[in-house]
Amino acid sequence: MKIVAPAGSIERFYAAIKAGADEIYMGLKGFGARRNAVNLTLEEYKEALDYAHARGVKVFLTLNTIMMDVEIEAIATNLGELYKYGLDAVIVQDFGLAEFIKINFPELELHGSTQMTVANHVEANYLKSIGFERVVLPRELTFEEIKKIREKSDIELEIFVSGALCISYSGNCYMSSFIGGRSGNRGMCAQPCRKKYISDGNDAGYALSPKDQLYGYEEIQKLKEIGIDSIKLEGRMKEPNYVFQTVSYYKELIDGNNVEEKSSQIFNRGYSTGYFYKNRENIMNKNFASHLGKRIGELNGKEVKLEEKIILGDGITFLSQNYEKIGGTYINRIDTKFEKNKREASVGETLILKDFPKGTKYIFRNYSKEINDLIEIKMKTMDKKHGVNIEFRGKIGEKVKITASTLNNKLEMIRVSLESENIVERAKNKETTENAIKEKLLEIGDTTFVGFIKSIDIDEGIFLPISILKQLKRDAMKMLLDRLILSYRRDNESELVKLVRKEPIEKKSILSAIVSTNEQKVVLEECGIEKIYFKGYDVAREENIEKIDTSNKMATNLYQVLENKNTKVTLGWNFNISNRYAFKHFSSIEKIDTIVISPEISYRRLEEIGETDVKKAILAYGRPRAMYTELSLGDEEVKIIENEQGDKFTIVKNNIGNSEIYLEKPLNILKDRKYLEKIGISELVLEFTTETATEIRDILNGKGTYRPYNYEKGVF
Repeated sequence: MKIVAPAGSIERFYAAIKAGADEIYMGLKGFGARRNAVNLTLEEYKEALDYAHARGVKVFLTLNTIMMDVEIEAIATNLGELYKYGLDAVIVQDFGLAEFIKINFPELELHGSTQMTVANHVEANYLKSIGFERVVLPRELTFEEIKKIREKSDIELEIFVSGALCISYSGNCYMSSFIGGRSGNRGMCAQPCRKKYISDGNDAGYALSPKDQLYGYEEIQKLKEIGIDSIKLEGRMKEPNYVFQTVSYYKELIDGNNVEEKSSQIFNRGYSTGYFYKNRENIMNKNFASHLGKRIGELNGKEVKLEEKIILGDGITFLSQNYEKIGGTYINRIDTKFEKNKREASVGETLILKDFPKGTKYIFRNYSKEINDLIEIKMKTMDKKHGVNIEFRGKIGEKVKITASTLNNKLEMIRVSLESENIVERAKNKETTENAIKEKLLEIGDTTFVGFIKSIDIDEGIFLPISILKQLKRDAMKMLLDRLILSYRRDNESELVKLVRKEPIEKKSILSAIVSTNEQKVVLEECGIEKIYFKGYDVAREENIEKIDTSNKMATNLYQVLENKNTKVTLGWNFNISNRYAFKHFSSIEKIDTIVISPEISYRRLEEIGETDVKKAILAYGRPRAMYTELSLGDEEVKIIENEQGDKFTIVKNNIGNSEIYLEKPLNILKDRKYLEKIGISELVLEFTTETATEIRDILNGKGTYRPYNYEKGVF
C-alpha cells in the first residue's frame, strides 16, 4: 500500500520524499483544487519530476477542477511539456478534461478525483471502462463500503486517511461560489464552512466545521488487508514539517509499527477518524475552526495543571472561554509549584504563569520545539533511495565488468554494463576478496540508489586495484541514473486534437421543473408544466444504491445515469458540466438526452460551448443549493442558520438522512428566456424545495426577483 503525499510547494515536495512517500500529488501555478497554494512553475515541476523519478517516486499533476473550453485548450501547452518530460498521472474532476487528455496524451494515467464523488462499485467500474487507472473515493464512505467496492471492482483505489475534512461532499459544495464567486470546484474556495453561524438567534458556533481526519494503526491495517492500493494525505497548504511528520507516521503504520502520531503537535483543529466507522458523533468541532494546537491545560488563577509535557522554546496561545485567541508567546521560563527555572515540565505538574492576557481560560501549545527540532534534523539527514541490482564479473585475463539494473515506475527494466580498460591479473601478494569487492560496490551513499548484490563472479586469487573498482562503479551509477531519467521521456509531436465550436442553433425552449413533494407536482401540472422530475440524491453511496430511483428521468449521480431505466435521461446541474468536451463525453451514453449546465458558468462561457449533440438545459429558477452533506446537521427537518454577514441558509434533511443547505434568495433568470433560446438552450429548469403553491404560481407568473448569481459574472 503506497503513500500519496501532498506538495503545495517545492519545500513540501522535498519533505514528502525524504520522509518516504511513494507518490506525490502537486499542482502547477494557476491550476488545481488548491490554487491558493504556492504550487510550482513549469521549470520547477520538471526538476521535481527528475528528482522524484531518480528515487522511484511517482508524480501526479492535480487538474482536479471544473474547466471551461478555453482553459482546457490553454493547459494543453504546459501539460504537453510535462507529458514529454515523464509526468506519471493526472488527477481530474472534469469528464471533459479527461476526454481531452485521453485523445491527446494517451499514455498518461488518469486518476478520478474525490470531487467526482465516485461512491460505489458501479461508478468505479465505469471509470475503469473509460480509461481511468485509479479513483480516489469520497471521505464519507465507511470501511465496510470501501471493502465492498474493493471486492466488486478492479480499478486502483485510493483512500484519504488524514487532513482536512469538508463538511460537504467534495465536488458538491457551491457555498463559496454562490456567496462570493469563489468556486471550490475551481480551486478558489473561501472556506465559509470555517466561519461562525447563529441559529434561532443563538450562537451556533462553527456549525459547519469538521475536525481533521486522522486514521491510526487499526484503520491502516484494515485498509491493507482488503488490498487498497494507496492512502492519501491531505495538506498542500500545510507546512513542510507537517508533511514530513505525517508521511513518516503512515510509513511506520504500513510497515506494521504501531507508533504514536505527532502530526497533531504540528497542526491541530481537533482530530477524528471521520466516517470510517458508523459512529459519527465526534466529527464536528463547533468550538474552533483553525489551528490552535494541543491543549496543555486550563488556567485556574495563575496555575495550570499540565496535560502535556512542555519545554523551553515551545509556543503557546492563550484562549478565552469561547476559544477566541487573545494572545500568545514562546516559553522562555518554566516555574512549577515546587520548582523554579526548569528546562521542562511533565504531565501532571502545576505550571505557574505570571503574565497572561485578561480573560484567559485555556492554554494551547501551537508550536512544539522538541518535535520540530527533531524533524529538522531528520530532513537534513534522510533521503529516499531507489533500489539497484549490481552484478560483478572479474576473471583473470578478462576486463572487469559491472552490470547495474533497476525498474522505472512503468516497470521497465533499465540496465547498463561497463567494462574496465584494465585486465584482471593474478595476485602476486594480497588478493582482492569477494567481501572487499562487495563492500566497495555497495558504497553508493552519495547517489540516489541503494545497492543490492545480485552476483559476484570472480576467480580465486585475483588482484584488482580498488581505485579502478570505485571509478567503474561511479561511472555505472551515473550512466544508470541518466538512462533511468531518460526512460520517462515521451515523444509527442502529434498535432493537438480540439473540438471545433459549432455555432448554436436557436431553440424553442420548454419549462420543466424539479419537485420535492407531490403537492408541488400537482400545482405545476395545473399550471401546464408537463416535464416534471422528482428531486434526487447527489451521491449514491455503496450502502444506499438500492434507494436510488433509477426510474427518475433526471439523474443526479453517476449510478443513476448508468442504471437508469428510461430511454431519455436528463443530467442534473450538479454534474458541473461546463465545456463542450464534457458534452461530447456524456453524449456517448446513448440514453442521455439533455444536460443541465453548471450554475457556475457565465453566459459568456456558455456561448463558447456552442451547439452540442445533446440538448442543453439551464437552471433558471431555484434556491441555490450551497452544500450536500453526509451528516445530518440537526434533529429538525428544516433549520435556519445565519452567517456573520447576515446571509441566511436553510438546512433541509432529506429522506436518507443527508443534509442539504440552501441559500435564502433564489436564483431567477426567467426574463432571459429569449436570449437563452438564441444561444441554443432547449429547456429552462425550475427547482422547487420548500416553495408553497402560492410561491410556485407567482414564479410562473413572472413575479420573482431577477437574480442571476454566477451566470452574470462567472466564478474565479
